[in-house]
Amino acid sequence: MGLALTELTVSHFRSHKLARLSLDGRPVAIHGPNGAGKTNILEAVSLFSPGRGMRRASAAEMTRRPEALGWKLTGVLQAQGRQYEIETWSEGGVARQVRIDGKASSQIELGKLARIVWLIPSMDRIWIEGAEGRRRFLDRIALSFDPAHAEASLTYEKSMRERNRLLKEQVRDAHWYAVLEAQMAETGYRIHAARLSALDHLRAAQDQAETAFPSAELKLVQTEGAMPETEADLREALSESRFRDLAAGRTLVGPHRSDVYGVFAAKGVPAKDCSTGEQKALLVSLILSNARALASMIGAPPIVLLDEVAAHLDADRRAALYDEICALGAQAWMTGTGPELFAELGDRAQSLIVSDGSEGSVVSA
Repeated sequence: MGLALTELTVSHFRSHKLARLSLDGRPVAIHGPNGAGKTNILEAVSLFSPGRGMRRASAAEMTRRPEALGWKLTGVLQAQGRQYEIETWSEGGVARQVRIDGKASSQIELGKLARIVWLIPSMDRIWIEGAEGRRRFLDRIALSFDPAHAEASLTYEKSMRERNRLLKEQVRDAHWYAVLEAQMAETGYRIHAARLSALDHLRAAQDQAETAFPSAELKLVQTEGAMPETEADLREALSESRFRDLAAGRTLVGPHRSDVYGVFAAKGVPAKDCSTGEQKALLVSLILSNARALASMIGAPPIVLLDEVAAHLDADRRAALYDEICALGAQAWMTGTGPELFAELGDRAQSLIVSDGSEGSVVSA
């Protein structure tokens, strides 16, 4: 068995008062009516990796109502040839905490054990909406390769917020900016390098695989000008941009100004101009490439979360997706409204049913 959750307990999380699941490493097919709580299970699994989970919700938003007692997730993770007991929880809406084998741990340490990638319906529009969603998509991929990417991103955002505050207040003393810009240059360069590295990993994984899903050519571009190539260059660019930034009231240079440009490789058509079905297929292709690249890098594929993905694929593509997941040996957690959407998996997957009960969501085999 590669990377997999073999036990999962969900307590007072979203619509689930208490759910206990025992898994064996196979893909997990979860079906049930809309609103029953299927996606909440996937969100719980996503919290076994760094960050705010696949919905990017606050800890307070995840707690079950009306009790609002806080929530707790416990799991047994099979990783790196051994088992780890993982606990993550939040009380009173404060930031979640993590324990690994009974010891307090950081989310970065969690990320070194559990690599989790996901595709959810809200991501379907990333090709046609703003650059922020595409950056977030790429950053999640970069994080799967380098758990320290999260810390660099948080530090950069914190420093930039402080610099933007100075700009809005029209502070002109260079000494106030120097320390912040040094920190932004150091972490900004790391962010940019991690993104470029992630794109290299994706390209290699796409080139080496035969797949039923179309390849996407991705390029990191700047919305204005060019991204400085070194830490020193970025620090200098931030310094030189102060007067322009003072006029704008915000920072106009750095990795937060990057965008991801995607093209349907076989057709040479920009992803934003592709059909809805083609855009979805490109996203599936990238998630599978991410999984293949991680399998090569760490010796095991990541856990893959696919929310309502089957409903947007025809039968042939659905079967191809399931075949690729099983060939990878990935524990994929997938949701759909009915068992017929997972018929092509047969006994290659475990089946779970989520339904509405008198006290919330009920999960049964």
